[in-house]
Amino acid sequence: MEEVEWTPRQPRAEDLRVGLISWAGSYLSYQPYKSTVTATAKGLGRRQTWEILVSNEHDTQAVVRLRSLQGLYLLCEADGSLCYGRPRTSHHGCFLIRFHRNGQWTLQCIISGRYLESDGEDVFCTSRVLSAYHMWTPRPALHVHVILFSPLNHCYARADPTMGRVWVDAPIPCLEECGFLLHFQDGCYHLETSAHTFVSHLDRLVSQPSTQTAFHMQVRPGGLVALSDGEGGILYPQGTRLLLSLGSSPHGGEEWFILQRCPTWVSLTSKARKFLSVVYGKCWVCAASEHISPMSLFQFECDNETPTLQLRSANGCYLAQRRHRAVMADGHPMECETFFRMHWNCGRILLQSPSGRFLGIAANGLLMGSATIPGPNEEFGIRLANRPFLALRGRYGYVGTSSEHDLLQCNMDQPDCIHLLPCRQGIYHFQAQGGSFWSITSFGTFRPWGKFALNFCIELQGSNLLTVLAPNGFYMRSDRSGTLLADSEDITKECIWEF
Repeated sequence: MEEVEWTPRQPRAEDLRVGLISWAGSYLSYQPYKSTVTATAKGLGRRQTWEILVSNEHDTQAVVRLRSLQGLYLLCEADGSLCYGRPRTSHHGCFLIRFHRNGQWTLQCIISGRYLESDGEDVFCTSRVLSAYHMWTPRPALHVHVILFSPLNHCYARADPTMGRVWVDAPIPCLEECGFLLHFQDGCYHLETSAHTFVSHLDRLVSQPSTQTAFHMQVRPGGLVALSDGEGGILYPQGTRLLLSLGSSPHGGEEWFILQRCPTWVSLTSKARKFLSVVYGKCWVCAASEHISPMSLFQFECDNETPTLQLRSANGCYLAQRRHRAVMADGHPMECETFFRMHWNCGRILLQSPSGRFLGIAANGLLMGSATIPGPNEEFGIRLANRPFLALRGRYGYVGTSSEHDLLQCNMDQPDCIHLLPCRQGIYHFQAQGGSFWSITSFGTFRPWGKFALNFCIELQGSNLLTVLAPNGFYMRSDRSGTLLADSEDITKECIWEF
């Protein structure tokens, strides 16, 4: 089988977005209806999220613009006031960011030379003399479930629960051990593994977060991050096995990682419950094995705007339908034959090729695109392969528990992990962190301490997007009130969850 070098995907817009925290602990926010900018918000939401557009970058500084999710820009006016709109000249809205050793940024207006600052509420550019009031802490705005890629070693970080270590040795991020939860607390970051242990200053994984698991983060535009202990030590791969540990003398940029959202890997099974696998030594795809293997894993890459799907195999190539209707794992990302339209049926997925034919299993076990009208042979079971849990983020925040409410909330700054217990294809039981199950009330709200497991149906809607059909037959959605609800008959924007 032809293998190609695994190519990490290019950074997406969401990888390049940050929140900016002032010295007072509040976030730089835009007010779309007033075209004003403030620093009063206490959490990172859509109005506190900025995309960093770099026009020129050097080691310790960069010329940038800050663009909101609405497509408008942070602008400094001649009188030092800040507003929110579209630049009027080539330099209007440009700032010089300086990256400081403590991980903080300063933003200096290119035109006036004055620094962006806050008094804890208002934001302005009036002073040319640098002070602590001009310091801003960048916080990555991407989903907390992340992977860490070392561009120098061309490998991903991988937790090893048996050894209690983290190695930077995974060439492909298809294992659940490559995923980490990035927790932000009191200005520091805690890196939690998929087994719910924490990276520590002691070069080993520990069971609980503490000051020994708190790291300072240096952030660069483009998704580059470095983690340090604040006392001169910095995390980077060391030794022949590339152990991720603290040191003081990284070489050639060893300390820098590209921070990206954790990709979605899935396994697919036929009606006969055989796993779809790429035949080793060839490019054929067949359903012959009852056991999962690395060649049974596919990266789920989906355009969030249209229901078109690409499946990337562990050999680095994409599934593609060829002229003889067989599906081969030899495609390249820009080939139209690699795009399949997906349809859902009660947690099972149907894949329609560009020719209009549906993929199914032939009598010889090969994956073919033959049927013009789909039947049970064209339905595939799908299961998340690298996700033992979900961390869900909706329009108003993460799903989690709050000490102020007994119902599950959907506006939290940090998520609670929802442990997935596979039941049937596409059907899961949702288990809370304490071991109890999610329960649903007659009002369509949820509590995390049920005694009995209920069925939740998950349907993937994008590379990192899904919908959840709750046990009451309605879609789960976020609500402005902050309460998680299952009362929607149709899929709306509030029913779409990042994971």
